[in-house]
Amino acid sequence: MKPAQHPTALRTAQLLSNAGIDTQVVEFEQPTRTSAEAAAAIGCSVAEIAKSIVFRGTASGQAVVVVASGDNRVSEAKVADAVGEALARADADFVRSATGYAIGGVAPLGHAQPVKLLLDEDLQRFETVWAAAGTPFSVFRLTPAQLKALTGCEWGDVRL
Repeated sequence: MKPAQHPTALRTAQLLSNAGIDTQVVEFEQPTRTSAEAAAAIGCSVAEIAKSIVFRGTASGQAVVVVASGDNRVSEAKVADAVGEALARADADFVRSATGYAIGGVAPLGHAQPVKLLLDEDLQRFETVWAAAGTPFSVFRLTPAQLKALTGCEWGDVRL
């Protein structure tokens, strides 16, 4: 683990600082694309990873970003209900253009376009969680309360 050096991770660090979140964005030599990879690199449980799952709203074409506990499978039906439209899978090009991030590095803030954002209530089980910081090799730690304040979202039941 080392301090962030990638320009996207540094931008995420600046956005966090601007939002008043006192945390450090760190990078790893090995990828942290999946919850399991991130947990192994960090040394925490898979559940403590705040993974970002991206869908595409079929009517609006807008990205729907679900920040979920790493051990949960996300229910497409519950998310569709919450956002009021059917969902489609988001391919890598859509994720990049809508969020500004590559799959495996989607941060819960600083998106390239407006997104609909949902938070998995199960993340509240933990004192701190780890989220992607804009690249498949960078992460940052924050409390669930900070995540809620940062995103302006309410907690919801999104798991399968």
